Amino acid sequence: MRTHGWSGAAPADDAEAVDRIVAAARRAIDRSGDEFSIAEFSIAEVARDLGVTRQTVYRYFPSAEALLTATAIAQTEHYLDAMAAALSGIHDPATAVVEGLAYTLERLPEEKYLGLLLRPGRASALSAGVTSDTALAFGRSLLERLAVDWDAAGISGADLDELVEHMLRIVQSFVIDPGRPPRRGKEIRSYLSRWVAPALGSF
Repeated sequence: MRTHGWSGAAPADDAEAVDRIVAAARRAIDRSGDEFSIAEFSIAEVARDLGVTRQTVYRYFPSAEALLTATAIAQTEHYLDAMAAALSGIHDPATAVVEGLAYTLERLPEEKYLGLLLRPGRASALSAGVTSDTALAFGRSLLERLAVDWDAAGISGADLDELVEHMLRIVQSFVIDPGRPPRRGKEIRSYLSRWVAPALGSF
């Protein structure tokens, strides 16, 4: 690891360097408030914040998109924890999936970093498709936080991966076209309960 720059306080190792770069990216996003524009995000701004060259940032993140994605994933941990707390009393797989999808779709407009990850754009985990490694990892993280014993329900391995893919495809569809008017509250839950939940009853 090269130690040039860093405003005179070089990171101890690569892991710390990555953490500091992601933190600087978060600060850049947060400074823009609700008016954040992905198009305006730049490696140069992050490098200036850290007192390093752009080449130093690129050594750890090959593009602005990669840095945005890493930052968004790091900041969605609190969302996933909040969702798990909200759904902590649900143990039935079908009910948990319905509520998990509804909760995510309802929170999406209010969660800046979740929006970066799930809305179409440079940082989106779905930009490479719902089967991208980043998208699938996010979906698995969501399911693993639910109070459901997936193994006991007979959903594990490839079946759990396919469930993650199916949920991401549903989210992607609602993000692209939320409906006219968009379904919310009881309406979105009724829709998901009717058309998504029955698939989980076959396990």
